[in-house]
Amino acid sequence: MKKLMETQLIPIILAGGKGERFWPVSRLKRPKQFLCFDDSGRSLLQSTADRLLNLAGGWDNLWVITSEIIADGVKEQLPDLPESNILIEPQGRDTAPAVAWATLEVANKYSEDAIVGFFPADHWIGDTMAYEKTLQAAVQQAVAEASIVTLGIKPDQPATGYGYIEQGDKQADFNDLPVYKVTRFTEKPDTTTAQSFIDTGKFSWNSGMFIFKAGVVLDELKKYAPQLINLLLEKGRDAYAELEKESIDYALMEKTQLARVLPANFGWDDLGDWNGVERLLKGDRDNVELGTHIGKDTHDAIIYTSDRDEVVVTIGLKDVVIVRDGKVTLVVDKDHTQDIKQVVKSLHDKPDLKHLL
Repeated sequence: MKKLMETQLIPIILAGGKGERFWPVSRLKRPKQFLCFDDSGRSLLQSTADRLLNLAGGWDNLWVITSEIIADGVKEQLPDLPESNILIEPQGRDTAPAVAWATLEVANKYSEDAIVGFFPADHWIGDTMAYEKTLQAAVQQAVAEASIVTLGIKPDQPATGYGYIEQGDKQADFNDLPVYKVTRFTEKPDTTTAQSFIDTGKFSWNSGMFIFKAGVVLDELKKYAPQLINLLLEKGRDAYAELEKESIDYALMEKTQLARVLPANFGWDDLGDWNGVERLLKGDRDNVELGTHIGKDTHDAIIYTSDRDEVVVTIGLKDVVIVRDGKVTLVVDKDHTQDIKQVVKSLHDKPDLKHLL
């Protein structure tokens, strides 16, 4: 087994998502995490790896779990990542199987004392130094107590698209950051409920980032999701054909008594749809323009063209998203960007349009 320092983190990037709400730019073999939405020249996946490298101590201790269809793309995006550190799921089964299998593989390579962290590949982080400080605190908490630490994002609006975490008693302080026991998880409340949560000052958004000792989560999965973990222990990757589709929140986090929350404030967005790009880039500009756009009386629009030689011309539009990629043009009201996923699903039933997926 490979030796680690007690407080060293083994980050695992969750990179199997399809990013369907970013279609038509996001496609099956070129999902959202392979795209760049700023002037860094680095994709979301590459940026995620960049900010975790220091904590991992280099590429040898960074892992990615992804799907068969984009595994080659992950290798191209992260050429310095050892191929043995890329776990390839044969089928997408949501986050519970991904977390369970990857944790087992890390425990086998290092030990059950290894500190593991899971990080979605498609998040934007504003302050990398504050991010590192927060993760170091989470690692210290995981070392100090058998616990599953989730990073909670301090909410700035009553968003209904996120899960909410209620903090209970304070457990400790690390790096001048408090850690609380989790009282409950609430999945995607309505606006009134979300506002009532925020008013208490005791709720965070669920970021989907978790840090824990491998053995702690394996023991908790044996308690709360025995069928999942036993199948993986018996068959490894071959178990996927028999596994249910299930999120780690439902399979474990809503049931365990070991959940802890570390409220974080490092500038965060999960870039769930095109409106996330606007939050990231808008500033005081009239429109968000990623491509050549000529507009007259056009306000609060998001314009994206993959081919920078193409020009989008708009007149008299407001609150729209216009995306041009290949032979597809998407025009959608900003209030309906969540519905893009339904359109993408409909393409599966149209043989003559499947090539657009």
